[in-house]
Amino acid sequence: MTSPQLRRRARERALQFLYGLDFTHHEDPESLLEAFWRDNPSRPGARAYAETLIRGVLARQADLDGAITATLDRWTPDRVGRIEQNILRIALYEMRFTDDVPERVAINEAVEVAKRFGSDAAPRFINGVLDRLKAST
Repeated sequence: MTSPQLRRRARERALQFLYGLDFTHHEDPESLLEAFWRDNPSRPGARAYAETLIRGVLARQADLDGAITATLDRWTPDRVGRIEQNILRIALYEMRFTDDVPERVAINEAVEVAKRFGSDAAPRFINGVLDRLKAST
């Protein structure tokens, strides 16, 4: 079991990796992980959970993006910033595919990560989209 702080750090690291991947469009993200960890050292528990999130999001990205797009109200996917998009992907992955993270925790953590990495409007946007996704499950 990892502490809440380790989980938050893991979510942040997963966001950083996925955000960087959006710009490189690398065909083999696995090959980039070691270099990422060299440049972003993390405790083993945070690293392990971040890798779970990264691999899970990448494996289900099309489904996650489809669900997110379906809940956008008066927004098109291209209007969603890359940081916000990846925060939504990570949170939705946790909500739908992990057994040990309650939906409310996934949403609250996404909002907190958005406060740190997103725009001023990101926390409210993230909360609204994830609340709609929660209601649809």
